[in-house]
This record gives sequence, structure tokens and C-alpha cells, in this order.
Amino acid sequence: MKFDETSIKKVLHSGKSTPLFCHFTKFLTIFALFHRYAIIFSLFSTFRRANQLLFNSYVFILCFFPIVFTGYYLLLNLKNKKIAKIFFVICNLYFYSYWNINYLPIILSSIAINFTLAAMLNKIPRLSVKRMILTLGIFFNIGLLGYYKYSDFFLTNVNVLVKTDYPLLHLALPLAISFFTFQQIAYLVDTFREGTKEYTLLDYAFFVTFFPHLIAGPIVHHREIIDQLHDGSNYKMKMSNISSGLYIFSIGLFKKVIIADTLAGWANLGYNNIASLTLFDSWITTLAYTFQLYFDFSGYCDMAIGLGLFFNIKLPFNFNSPYKALDIQDFWRRWHMTLGRFFTHYLYIPLGGNRKGKARTYLNLFLIFFVSGIWHGAGWTFIIWGMMHGFAAVIHRFWTSLNLQLPKWLAWLVTFLFVHIAWVFFRSPDIPIAAAMLKKMFAFTSFHFPQGLTMFFNEHFRRHFIPAAYYFDLKLAFLFLVLLGIVLFAKNSIERLNTMRPTVSTAAFIGFIAILSLLYLNRVSEFLYFKF
Repeated sequence: MKFDETSIKKVLHSGKSTPLFCHFTKFLTIFALFHRYAIIFSLFSTFRRANQLLFNSYVFILCFFPIVFTGYYLLLNLKNKKIAKIFFVICNLYFYSYWNINYLPIILSSIAINFTLAAMLNKIPRLSVKRMILTLGIFFNIGLLGYYKYSDFFLTNVNVLVKTDYPLLHLALPLAISFFTFQQIAYLVDTFREGTKEYTLLDYAFFVTFFPHLIAGPIVHHREIIDQLHDGSNYKMKMSNISSGLYIFSIGLFKKVIIADTLAGWANLGYNNIASLTLFDSWITTLAYTFQLYFDFSGYCDMAIGLGLFFNIKLPFNFNSPYKALDIQDFWRRWHMTLGRFFTHYLYIPLGGNRKGKARTYLNLFLIFFVSGIWHGAGWTFIIWGMMHGFAAVIHRFWTSLNLQLPKWLAWLVTFLFVHIAWVFFRSPDIPIAAAMLKKMFAFTSFHFPQGLTMFFNEHFRRHFIPAAYYFDLKLAFLFLVLLGIVLFAKNSIERLNTMRPTVSTAAFIGFIAILSLLYLNRVSEFLYFKF
């Protein structure tokens, strides 16, 4: 196929469903179109020393984002809006491949194959054939995810159980494969159920690769992106969205850079020195991770929403003060809300939900959390974490069927302590380390008072207490009480966004936390959910 002006126009104006080969050809044509105009992307090479295009990095904030923002709105002024969308998709793919160019063919193939299968589902009337195509699509997506994410985990366990020596594949996990796989499974299921005939390949590629949600969610329903993309009023800058986006992005950046990354230092130090920890130190270590994960994921969700607003795309809320939860069901309505929505609509309900008796309901509840554990990572610690939440969900459902209630303070305490202990498995690289940390956390017989209290008791009460050699400063306990107060009683960022007004005090607040965060970007670190 020639990449001349005539063929380019045909590609830009084609909206009909085409075979798989033609979808790949479209992508090649789009890249050829922008080849002569891609000088602007050479600016990115100046920052190539960074190997990751993170939201919390100078290269993203000072280079990538301004170029995409400016280029997109300039191109929207053209008569053909598809040019701007193509530009944006290419920027999304650049963002994705910045980590590793080898990831690019995987996501392109996934997009092309899933779009082709959806086009076939839209065209074919016979229900039996449609079911076969849907099954094929689901197996393709799960197979792709399973091959890259779980091959070595499977081979390792086979080698241990059967005493074999199969060599491990050592495959690099493609970035965001867990997220874009689930989104495309949902797209195929929705196409089977209700059809998606109005979508073009460009719309679909924009939906899958939209960089604010591409790497770590939220897991977005196709209409939540494409319907806004088709809204002509979103083709111009909206200052209200930009101010709101800047506000919540700055809050998210502060959460990640100042709070989460500081807590990460203590959590990593404790987990790397478990043998030296006292009972007090083990709780400081695990609480550091509990709050690190909270502010890390909350910060990412805020930044994703903020970036979407810059382009007039409102992403769904994904995080709503989960540590305020009074039971495990409430926790999962607040933590990674779009993942819970996916499992509810595409696994729990198809399995029968709560429509087939109590025993089946309990089994379905357990299964969705078991799958959630597997989805989060290829390791037994994640599986145990998922099973713990599955059992907790079953116990909660049984408890509510008895019409029993705990006092609110006790219900909160039980829920928080359970979530906190379960995070130990989530954080630990293997089961022995998780077991060692839990043993430290509940070794009450080894508790020792701080040196000052020990001297006081020994002097005034003639005791012989042994002073503790704490690994961490006692002041950290007070800091965690402050953090706990913030997550329990302060307004969360979504609540603040809903009441935000563009005043001078708001501008001063944004400016302060943004500048402070930028000063600490030299300690760039990945978001924790990037590895899932």
C-alpha cells in the first residue's frame, strides 16, 4: 500500500469495519502521515535520560504534557477533527512505548484484534456464532495476559510440585497489560450484549490508549470516553475544567511525592531488616506501607482525573476514602472502585450473583476476590491476600444475614485491622517474609518499654525492665496518628474538587503544594499499581 495523499485521505475518512489486516494498515498509514510532521517529537529525545514517563517526573510535567496539550488543541482548530485525535493516539502510544519500545507491538496487536472481533460481533446476526467469537476474544485476552504475567509463576510451581526442571521464560511484563486487557474484555462483552456499531478504529484506539488512565486505571467503560470524545462542545478549551484539573492534579502530585514516597523509605527499611525489628517497629513498618499505598494510589487517581479534565474527559472516580469503611464490602466500594465494578458486572453477575441461593452467593463472592488476588500479581502472597478478602466478604455477608451490628467504632477497628494485616501479604515478596513480619507484629512477649520509661520504672518501682532498642523513632507513632486523622476526618480530594472555587487562596494553595512537590521530583519513583 502506498502512503500517498490519496491513501491517507481514504484512511482518515473510513469508518467501516474492516478485516484485521486493514486495521494494521490503518495504523501504518497514520504513522506515515505524521512522519513528516513529527519534528516536534524530537524534543522528547532531550529528556531521554529518564527511562520512564511518570506523571511525577520532570520529563512528563515540563515536556510531554505541554506538547500534547498544545498540539491537541491547535489541531482541533482544523476542519478535520480526526487529525487531532490521530495526534493524540500517537502521543498515547509514545507515552506507552517510552518505557520499552518492545511493548508497542503487543498493545497495537491487542487493539487491532479486539476491534476486529467486535466488528464481527456487530455484523454477524447468528447468536451461536457470536457466542463463539466472544469466547475466542475472551480466551485471546486472558491468554495474552496469562502468557506474559503468569508463565514463570506456573512453571515455577510445576517444577516444585512435579520435581521437573522446565526453564523459566523470564518474560518482561508489558506495561498496563492487566488494565487494557480487562477494558477490552468488557468492550467485547458489551458489543455482544448491545452492539457498538458507531465506533471507528480511531475512537477505539483513543479509548484504550488514553494516557491518563492507560497505565494504572481507572478501568474505564468505553462509553465513558467515547461519548465525551464525540461531544462537539469538548473540542475547545474549558477553563473551568483546566482549573479543576490543575487543582486535583496538584493534590495528587503532593500525595505521591511528599507523603507516599516519604513513607516508602520507612516501609522499605523495615521490610529489608525484619530480623532487627521489635514489636513496635513491625507495626511502624506495616503502617508505613498501609499509608504509603493509600496515598500512592489515591495520588495516582487524582492525577489521572486531573489530566483527563485538561482534555475535557471526565474519568470515573476510583478512590473514595476507603479507610473510613465500616465493613469489607464498604471498603471495596471505596478502593479501586472501577475494578470492583468490572468484577461485579463481568464476573459476579454472570456467575449468578446472589440469585442462586446462599451457598452459590458465598462461592461467587469468594471467587471474585480470589480472581482479584491473581489479577494483582503472579505470586502466592497475592493469592493469599485475595483469599483473605474473599473469606472476609463471605463472613460479612453471613453476619449481615443475621441482622447483627457492631458499634461503629468497633466495626471500623475490625475492618481497618483486617485490611492492614492483609496488606502484609500484598507487600511481602514471598510467604516466609510475610510470616516473619506477622510473627514480629504479634510477639507481645517481646515487648519492651522505651529507654526513658524503663529507667523511670526501674528507679521508682524497683523493677528490672530491659530497655527496647527501637529501630524507628518513637515520633513516627505520632505522625501515623496524624495521618490516620487525615484519612478519617478530612475531606478527600474528590469532595474538595466538588466544592473548589477558583479564588486567590485556592491559587496560593495549588502554587504552594505544586512547587513543593516539584522540588522533590529528584526522587522519582513508580506508582505502586504500575507493577500490576
